[in-house]
Parts: sequence; structure tokens; C-alpha cells
Amino acid sequence: MADELRVVKVAVVQAAPALFDCKATVEKACRLTAEAAAQGAHLILFPEAFIPAYPRGLSFGTVVGSRSRDGRQTWQTYWANAVDVPGPVTRALGAAARDANAYLAIGVIERDSSFSRGTLYCTLLYFGPSGQLLGLHRKLKPTAAERLIWGEGDGSTLTAVETDFGKVGGLICWENYMPLARMAMYGKGVEIYLAPTADARETWQATLRHIACEGRCFVLGCNQFVTKSMYPGDLIGVGDLESEPEMICRGGSAIISPLGAVLAGPLYDREGILAAELDLDEIPRSRFDLDVTGHYARPDVFQLTVNEKPAPSVLFTFEP
Repeated sequence: MADELRVVKVAVVQAAPALFDCKATVEKACRLTAEAAAQGAHLILFPEAFIPAYPRGLSFGTVVGSRSRDGRQTWQTYWANAVDVPGPVTRALGAAARDANAYLAIGVIERDSSFSRGTLYCTLLYFGPSGQLLGLHRKLKPTAAERLIWGEGDGSTLTAVETDFGKVGGLICWENYMPLARMAMYGKGVEIYLAPTADARETWQATLRHIACEGRCFVLGCNQFVTKSMYPGDLIGVGDLESEPEMICRGGSAIISPLGAVLAGPLYDREGILAAELDLDEIPRSRFDLDVTGHYARPDVFQLTVNEKPAPSVLFTFEP
């Protein structure tokens, strides 16, 4: 596009939610969105499961073969603070994106509001500068014990968003270790790749840089900064944290170039907003020698088929 921006400023917000408090966390997200926009950001990313929490360290009273009453109560608190899409939370976040005149991507725990209302999804929401909810992505494969609390998304939410500075999309946390899922996003032409996470290990930095080099795209990694003392003391199940260190999640947010250079971060051990200006002309320059869905592909040997049809559990049909 002739009027497409070739340099864009982006920001990743490393922060803690008001854990298990949807209302207070939305207010914090809106405030931090405004702060990032004040730094000139046109694209703002928040971490995985920012609203209302990534419940690290909690067991929800579950062991193989049994669930406890207290665990079910903890789950009910988590469910009660989850997000209906669309709903009041998406309207508030949309207003924040509109006020910021920026694209906003934020991780939420989405409550199934269409069918059973008994399932939660780890979801990434995309808002445009008009305030409109442009799309969402539900995590395809919750990792390890996350499978106890979150359902699986389907191929219908492999979302990529067209913006006036290129195509934006991505995957959540360890979905980024699924080679075919990454290839699906490359196939959608993603130029700015979002990788919100809960992984604070140093090895995650290698993952972000690998995705950038493999996809020849800018990569925005974003994580929470959370300490044990931030958990509400009256939360049923908080006793699970006794053996956890005070530093629950130290962060590691970063911004990476298409050739794997670190443009900002990684940020550890505190809240903060990382920002960087992206020269979008770096993308075609980087793809001169590697384009995994173009000249570096071998479709005569390998092809990926992606099923993007919704997969509801119940289908109703009517034949007159």
C-alpha cells in the first residue's frame, strides 16, 4: 500500500495483574495502554492471561483421580473473574485502544459465553485504533497442568490482523514450540509476530530469536512480572504457594528484529514498558536469503494443510 507506514513504534507491557480481580486488572490495563501510547506506540502488547491472572503455583485441588471442594471454589473464583467476549471488558479495552489511537493485543482468560459457560480459554484479543474488536486467538494446546483449567481452541482462531503497517498475528507461549502452528502463521504473511507468554526462563529468549530468524519477522515477546505477595491472601488455594519462591515470574519481555537482533530487553525483575521503532523495510531485506513460505519452501516435498473450520461439539440441523 502506498500509504503504508514503513516505520512503526511498538511497545510490550510487562506488568502484574491485580490477580483474580478482573475489574481492577482492566483498569490497570487501560492505564498502561495510555502510558504506552504516550511513548508513541502504535501497537501495544500485554502478556498471556493478563486478565485476570496466570494462576502459577495453584493446584485447584486436583490430583489424578480426585478434585477437592476447595479446588472447585478456587476455580469458581477464577471463572467469575474471566472475560466474556464480547462484553463489558472488551468494550472497556476497545475504548482504551481508541483513546490511545493504537492497536492493542492482550491476553485474557475467556469464559465460553456461547455454549456451556463451563469452559475457559487462554485467549489473545486484538483491538484496532477505532476501538473495534478485530479478532481473537484461543490457545490450541494448553501446556501440562494448564489442561486442567483451560479448553483447547480450534483452527478457526488462527488470527492475523491487517494494519496500516503490515500484518500482525502470533501464538501464545508454548504454542510457539509447535512447528506446524508457526508455519501456519508464516503462511498468513505475519510481519509482526506476537508471542505473549508465561515462560520466564532464559531459554525462552532463544525461542523468540529463533522465530524471528525463521519467519523473518519482528517478534514481540511479553511476560508478566509477579511475586508471591501479590496473590490475594483470602484466595482459597493460596496455601499451594508455600513452597514457591517469592519471585513467581520474573518477566523476560523483549523485542527482536527479523535477523534475530535484540532491539529491546529482555526485561527482568520489575514491571516496565519496552518500546522500539521497527523499520519494516528490514523484513523484505531479511527475506532475500530465507523465505520459508516462498523461495525457501519445497511444496513438491512438503505441504501443510490447516483446518480453519470451527469445531463445535454440538451441531443442530433442520430438514423441512
